[in-house]
Order: sequence, then C-alpha cells, then structure tokens
Amino acid sequence: MAQGTPQYVDTVIIGGGPSSLILSYILHGHVPYYSKRHHDPLLHARLSKEPNLLKVTPEAYAHFYSSLRYSTQALPLNTLLDTLIRPNADTEINPESCVTWEHEPDKAVSHIVMSSGDRPGGQWIDNPVEASWDIGTLSYSEMLSLPGYTFKEHHWGRTGSALPELQRPSRSEVADYFAVYPKAVGIENVLYTSNSAGNIMRTHDGFLIGSHGIFCKHLVLATGVFTVSIPPPRLLDQLAKFDNPDEPLLVIGSGFSAADVIISAPPTRRILHLYHWAPDKKPSPLRGCHHQAYPEYAGIYRQMKLAAMSSRKSASVSSPMARRKSNPFFARKDWARLYEGFPNAEVIDVKIEAGAAVLRISTEEAEIIERSVGSMAYVVGRRGRLEYLDNSLRKEVLGHTGINEGVTTKGDLISGRTLRSKAEVNLEVASNVFITGSLTGDSLIRHSFGSCVFAASAIMGFRDDKTNRDGCEMTREQSVHEKNQPLPIATNGTGHDDLHIDRKSKPTRVVVGAV
Repeated sequence: MAQGTPQYVDTVIIGGGPSSLILSYILHGHVPYYSKRHHDPLLHARLSKEPNLLKVTPEAYAHFYSSLRYSTQALPLNTLLDTLIRPNADTEINPESCVTWEHEPDKAVSHIVMSSGDRPGGQWIDNPVEASWDIGTLSYSEMLSLPGYTFKEHHWGRTGSALPELQRPSRSEVADYFAVYPKAVGIENVLYTSNSAGNIMRTHDGFLIGSHGIFCKHLVLATGVFTVSIPPPRLLDQLAKFDNPDEPLLVIGSGFSAADVIISAPPTRRILHLYHWAPDKKPSPLRGCHHQAYPEYAGIYRQMKLAAMSSRKSASVSSPMARRKSNPFFARKDWARLYEGFPNAEVIDVKIEAGAAVLRISTEEAEIIERSVGSMAYVVGRRGRLEYLDNSLRKEVLGHTGINEGVTTKGDLISGRTLRSKAEVNLEVASNVFITGSLTGDSLIRHSFGSCVFAASAIMGFRDDKTNRDGCEMTREQSVHEKNQPLPIATNGTGHDDLHIDRKSKPTRVVVGAV
C-alpha cells in the first residue's frame, strides 16, 4: 500500500477489484493499440484508421447491433475490447491478441485507488458464505488475465509449469493473482488498501473524499454489485448464528452461491434445500452449466430438477444414473440420502428445541411439513452499495438517495440492473463520475476492459467533449436507422448464458466473412 495520503489527485478510483486495477494500469500511461488484424474485416478497416483504442468512436462497432456474430449480453464497448483482446476466445484455445499495450509515461494521470479490503481483488478476496476456496471459477484462466501480467505468467511463476489449457482456476488462485498483480505491473504506488472511503461530495470544481480530505477532478465508482449479501427475513434471523453440525444444513437460494455452499458441505452433511423454481420464466443460472465443463454446478441443478419433478409427482421423473456416469461430481455424496430439495417452498415458523431448529415449511403444493436443521445459509443474491457517496451525489448517480425516500425496503442496495439503463446511454453517469466493472451490468472480468477504456479515454483527454461520450445508445439508434430494424431489447448482462457450451467439443476457430 502506498504511504502518505495526497491532498489532491486528478482521479480517485473507489474499489480494489479487477476493473480498478485495469483502469489504474491505463492511467499509469499504458495505452492500448490495435496492432494485429482482426478476423472481422469491417472492424479491421475502421480500427486501422485510428489504432489508438482510447480514441475509439462508436462508429467502429456500430455494426455489432445488427450482427449475430457478437454477443448482446455485454455493452458494445465491452464486447469490442473483449473480441480484440481475445478474438475467437469461445472457440479457439489461446488466441493471439489484437491489442498491444504501449507505455507512454507522458500520458499518465495522477490517481489513487482506494479499497476497503486488506489486499487488492475486490469480491475475490471475500468469502461471505461458507464455501470452499478450492471451487473452480466460472471463467477459464485465460479469461481472467489483466494487462501487463497474465494469469499464465503468474501460474508459471508460482508453479514453474505451463498453465493447462481450459483450466478453471480455484478462487484462492485467482485471489493470489490479483494480490500480486499491482507490484508485478508497477501500479502498487497508488493503491491504498484497508481504506474505506466515505462522505464523498461534489465541490464547485471536483469532488471531496470527506473521509480522507482528498480533492479530485474525476471520480470512478468501481465497487461492484457483489459486496453485500441480501439479508434473510426477520423470521429467519435466529438461525443466522445457530450452528449444530449434527443436524441438516438449511440452504436457501437457487444460484451459484447456494450451489457453492452445497458443494462445500462435508460429504456426510445432510442438506435441506429451499429454492425458487420457474424454469420457463426465471430459470436458475445453474441451468446453463454444461455437465462436462461445470460438472459440480450441473450436478446441483440436476438434483434441483429431480426434486421439482418429484414434488409435482410427474411421470417423467427418472433416475440420474445416466448422467452420473459422465459426471464425477455425483460420486462424492449419497445424494438420495443426504439431499432433500423443496422448490418454491417457504418457511412459515421457526422454533429452537434441544439444540435444533424446527421449521414449519409450506411446500409448493401447500402442504405443511416439519424439518429440523442445525444451521442456515441464506444465499439468495448479493448486491452493491453506494453508501460512500453523500445524499446529493448519490441522487445524481441513482436518481434517488436510496435511504430516505422509501425507494426500496432494502435501503440503497443496487444490482447489475440498477445502472444498466444509464450505462447503455453513457458510462459517465454524472458529470465527471464514471462507472466500471459490474456496476455497468456486465459481471465478467473479460467484460471490464471496455468501461475502463471509456473512463480512461475521458480522464486522459482522448475523448473530445464534442464527441458523444457514450458509444452505446447513440450508436444503437444510428445502427437501427441504417438497418431499419427495431431497437434490440437490453439484457441484464450477467454474461453466464453460454455456460452450457463445452469448449472442448467446439470447433477450434470461427472465420468471419465480410459484413
């Protein structure tokens, strides 16, 4: 951590996760250039005219909106940087990047990164639920690399061996990579860990970080939307600290965190699982996990599906033995004896009796049953907070303060959808206030580069005020006008819709023809 707090810097970045590190790397004077021909000829023609990607304009990727070759899950600028840094990444192993990072010290901008964590990494260094640090990440290792020091280089330095292809590193390995990244690329001098910023307000010519007495011209919000676990309802409060390992573990939730808790439980621990089940309207994100690429998540989803089918007394209920043969995850537990799932069930009463909590549960069929549990993991989602902004600045960013106006019963908790509509118009969500990373609605690290390039472009003076400072909505309208097509519907940008793909079985390359 840098020593001594400056009184004035040009830019303050709030948050210590991957997007903060990427942006800091650029603000240190590392400029991305388009340097190798991309397989999209139209994109190549446009970027060849101006290879400095900090000067990229919406025109360069206007055709993304009307092309089926590019994902609509991420913001167009995030998609652009992703396809340039990792062209054909979903179909080709170790693709050669089209981007070169040139160090131009005269372009550097004074800045600091303020993180509440004791080391860099953001959500990657937190473990809000009782989940194993050895669970593999959703992304393959090559999708987690930051500029200047790749995950492959880190793996070699730690192990002395080459990084295996199509590896899903553990959470602990990724946390270790982010912890050493700042020193590896020379940006540790601006990193202030264990520093929780607060009372940030706008001044007549910039911003004041009230908690530290720091003034700045530009403010970047990079705190993400995964810092706070949604709290349980009051009825379940008494289970929060209850712990009896001899009784079943109650898991409430239908996503990855719930699956992580189940996966991490001791092999003989009984599991009582309550989860939302609406596969036709709002399916669990686990449904997209391919059984070979993500066997543990696919296995949990299989149990949830079987429990849902059984509860409805469907004639189509079948044994999971066929899937078990190709899914080694099933061999680790006696699922028939240890797992009991209740879709769309609700706890209606809790009583603590003789070292166990006795629950009365209303099932989907409106039956009332009783079960004893020894502890609870309430994992229905995580959110972010902008409580470090004062009310006035928070209202500029959100449109409300989130605290005193009764906007939500959960205070100022925000999700990836909260600022998505703003991000589609402009990543500068208030004058000289920028958002990066998952605050934009795109949660994958591979989709963080675009928002960082956007913020850096404006901060470093590459983006003319006369130019549309967005690159999103304006391009969308122009593209639709050119193609005479209706505006596409924005997605929530979770970026997990392709987890059903087994990359090991896909073609090694996709060649894009002329647009």
